[in-house]
Amino acid sequence: MTPKMVANFRRSLSFTNQPSSSSSSTKHKKIYHVRSTSLPCRSHPLISQLKDAINELKCYWAPSSIKPQKNPTTSSWICDGLTQLKIVQESLDDLLHLPQTRESLRGHNDLIDKFLDDFLRFVDVYGIFQTLLLTLKEQHFAAQVAIRRRDDSKMDLYFKNLKKLAKDFGQLASAVQCMGKYPLLQSPPADAGEDGDEIGEVMKDVIQVTASVSLALFNGLSASLVFRKRSCLLRLVSFGNYKEIKKALVVIGEAGIQEFQEIISLDSLRKKGEEELKLTSKRMHELEDCIVGIEIGGERVFRSLINTRVSLLNVLTH
Repeated sequence: MTPKMVANFRRSLSFTNQPSSSSSSTKHKKIYHVRSTSLPCRSHPLISQLKDAINELKCYWAPSSIKPQKNPTTSSWICDGLTQLKIVQESLDDLLHLPQTRESLRGHNDLIDKFLDDFLRFVDVYGIFQTLLLTLKEQHFAAQVAIRRRDDSKMDLYFKNLKKLAKDFGQLASAVQCMGKYPLLQSPPADAGEDGDEIGEVMKDVIQVTASVSLALFNGLSASLVFRKRSCLLRLVSFGNYKEIKKALVVIGEAGIQEFQEIISLDSLRKKGEEELKLTSKRMHELEDCIVGIEIGGERVFRSLINTRVSLLNVLTH
C-alpha cells in the first residue's frame, strides 16, 4: 500500500489534579488524567515552520516597514534578509526530501514543471548577480587606487561604470518580477496524491517571496548606483522620466543603500584635504566589506536555489 502524507494521529493534553498543601494527605490520593481529543493533523510540522518563515520574511521586506528617512536601508539589513531567504529555501529543500511530500505531489507534474522553470530562472539570475558583484568589486578596487592618487578622470570612469552596473541590476529585477504569478491547479488529477494542493501553495509562496526579496535587492542596488545626488532625481522629475523614478523608488525607497549613497556622492578629489581624503578612503574600505557581505549572502542563496531545484527534480523523476 502506498504511504500517505502523514499518518493520522491524535494529540492530547494531560493534566494532573493539584496536590493539597498537606503532603501527608496527598500520598493516597489518586491522580486523574483529563484527555482532550483534537482533530487529526495531516500537515507535516515542516510545512508550518516553512509558512512561519515565509510570513516572517514577508514582514521583513514589507514596504510599510521600510522608512529610509527615519531608518536608512543598510547593507547589513539586506544581508539579514538574504540569510532569511536562504533559511526559507533550505526549509523547502528539507520538505521536498520527505517521502510524504513526493507522494502528495504525485500527479501534479504540470505544476512541478512550472516550479522547475522558475527555480531555473532564479538560478540563472543569481549566477549573473554574482558575476555583476565581482565586476563591482573590481571597479571598486580601481576606484580606491584612484582616490589615493587623486585621479578624478579614473573616478569619472568609475561612476560611468556604476551607471552601467545599475542598468544591469535593473534588468535582473525585471527578470524576476513576474515569477510565481500563475494559478495552481483547481482540480488535481485522479491519480494525484493527497495534500498536494497545500504543498503546492507553500511552494508558490516560496517562489513569490523569493521574487519579492530579489526585486528589492536588485532595485536597491540599481537605485543606489545610478543616482549620485538627490538633484539627479529632481532632474528626472523635471524631464518627466517617471518610469525611471518608479524603478528607483520601488520597495527600497529614495535613499537606496546607505553605504553606497555615501560614496556615490563624492565630489572632486583634488578639492579634498588630507583628512577628508583619509575619511573617503575609510568609507571605501567599509563599502568593500558591505559588497563582500552581499556577495556572500547572494552566493548562499544561489546554492540553496540549486539544491532546491535538484530536490524538486528528484520529486518529478522518482
